[in-house]
Amino acid sequence: MNWKKLLNDNRLGIKKKSTNNSLDGRSQFQKDFDRIVFSPAFRRLQDKTQVFPLPESDFVHTRLTHSLEVSVVGRSLGNLVGERILERDTGLKKEFTKFHFGEIVAAACLAHDIGNPPFGHSGEDAIAEFFKKGNGKDFEKLINDEKKWDDLINYEGNAQGFRIITTLQNPDVKGGLRLTYAMLGAFTKYPKESFTPETLIKLKKKKANKKFGFFQAEKEIFKEVAEATGLESKKNIDDYWWCRHPLTFLVEAADDICYRIMDLEDGFRLSLISFTETEDLMILLVNKKDLKGYKGRDEKEKIGYLRAKAISDLVNELGDTFMDEEKNILAGKLKDDLIAIIPNAKTLKTITEISVDKIYRSRRVVEREVAGYEVLDGLLDTFIHAYNESYEEHLSLKNRAIINLLPKRITTAKNDDLYTRLLRITDFVSGMTDSFAVSLFRKIKGISLPGGRVTE
Repeated sequence: MNWKKLLNDNRLGIKKKSTNNSLDGRSQFQKDFDRIVFSPAFRRLQDKTQVFPLPESDFVHTRLTHSLEVSVVGRSLGNLVGERILERDTGLKKEFTKFHFGEIVAAACLAHDIGNPPFGHSGEDAIAEFFKKGNGKDFEKLINDEKKWDDLINYEGNAQGFRIITTLQNPDVKGGLRLTYAMLGAFTKYPKESFTPETLIKLKKKKANKKFGFFQAEKEIFKEVAEATGLESKKNIDDYWWCRHPLTFLVEAADDICYRIMDLEDGFRLSLISFTETEDLMILLVNKKDLKGYKGRDEKEKIGYLRAKAISDLVNELGDTFMDEEKNILAGKLKDDLIAIIPNAKTLKTITEISVDKIYRSRRVVEREVAGYEVLDGLLDTFIHAYNESYEEHLSLKNRAIINLLPKRITTAKNDDLYTRLLRITDFVSGMTDSFAVSLFRKIKGISLPGGRVTE
């Protein structure tokens, strides 16, 4: 893989070749960032849970604040790496600046969680569980396509994200948001389809291959992205599987830094982890020369100070590690994530283990996850049953009312096969905010009624 092709700033859905800068002074990659910010799917992240239930505290993170922070860290990483690459590649320097690297990574980071359903990662599991073991399992024999069925029983927010930005946002326009090929390549953490041939099961154990990045419905779109950016193919007949775009490693690293460090700070703020334990973990990540003026702060300020310094130092570590591994990355040979091979990898692993035990398994988090299973299972069952019945001759009065709750873009679609119909309903449900999902579930189940008063 070579950097010139990897930085392709042409746009999906537009045949006309892009120029680096437009009349308003923005680069093509800055336009990517702006288009994501103004998309409805991004705005909904303000009411989607990161880890803790949203009403718990006005300090803890939502998917929106998390995405913004990841984008900021990603931009720093991209600028740092871009500067070092351009120092030795004078030919590339004629067309690109270090800021182009940072802009691509920042835009990809901004969108990295845009496909997450309500209730975080447990929401992904709930959708997969519906098709794997719930009422959705009845569709397995009807679909009769192993790859399409794998999309549903292994439902993946990353693939939903790719579908959103390339298809669902601006659905009447080819290319969706019409983002650049470089950004779409960097966005896709798992450049493979859900189905994994038996001959490649061992490869799936590597982190970069554990999940998938696009549904069968969008596989030809990603193939176009891969070819436009020159991603190395795994060269398997009839299988859609490529090596990662090099900048994907930076997108993943920015996310890894933020959720490890920021979730730990949130855990401290909610008294799930003591100040002493949080301080002891964070201070291991900080260069001791950076601790001037630390002692005079209160506990919350100290943890905030350590968080900022830790992220800054980790960015430098990751930049160094990326450059050390650049040849392997360009050759598609690096199978680990960057954060697993930096000097502070052991400390970050310890933070993850403690977070799993004391944060992710805390009662308030688990209660939300359990509720998510019930809510999403109920919504999927209700809407899928009604939508499929609408394709038959007779539609019950109840399901006729339910159909009226669906967006027109779904109800006006005609002649879809079963797989596409199921995807349309998962689009609808996964696109809901936490609050809307709970509210709608309560209403259609008769737990609460819209409007009116409750009297004894």
